[in-house]
Amino acid sequence: MDLVLIRHPAVAVDAGVCYGASDVPLAGDATQQAAHLAERLAALGVREPQRIETSPRTRCASVAAALAGVRGHTPQAEACLAEMDFGAWEMQRWDAIERTQIDAWAANFEHAREHGGESVAQFDARVSGWFDTLDAHEKSTVWAVTHAGVIRAVTARALGMPLARCVRWPLEMGAIVCLRYDAFNAQWLLSRWNA
Repeated sequence: MDLVLIRHPAVAVDAGVCYGASDVPLAGDATQQAAHLAERLAALGVREPQRIETSPRTRCASVAAALAGVRGHTPQAEACLAEMDFGAWEMQRWDAIERTQIDAWAANFEHAREHGGESVAQFDARVSGWFDTLDAHEKSTVWAVTHAGVIRAVTARALGMPLARCVRWPLEMGAIVCLRYDAFNAQWLLSRWNA
């Protein structure tokens, strides 16, 4: 199986604002953004998908619909592909959140819920649940239009590494990440990151 993870393009939200679970719009036109992504995917030699899955958030679903429509697919919205819920921090500026809350979250990265939303462990379990439903031995290509946190969680799970390590890797808006299952060696391989 080839798993292609696509981060949504830029959103119409000021820089420095926490918008994890919030349904915010794209900064640009979804059809144009999807066309640009399709060109990049083709230039990278990414295989055409047998199916396209998406976060239900508009910033992902609108791009997935445009990508899928050209290919004669209907994207499947998956709640597990939504970004982490930051609770009371949603739509707040990161620099406006009390430093003690941020520090407490950082001190207990996996389990703290200072914001009242999901802990990283809860988020990771949700995303891993989706990943674990994939049949790695299936000879197909799946595209998933989703969020940075989800991409990092899936990649960490696939590679058997701590999520805290993968969180440090840069991942731009509209980034493309490609994972391929090597059936001979029974392991996932990362072939592209932040492409």
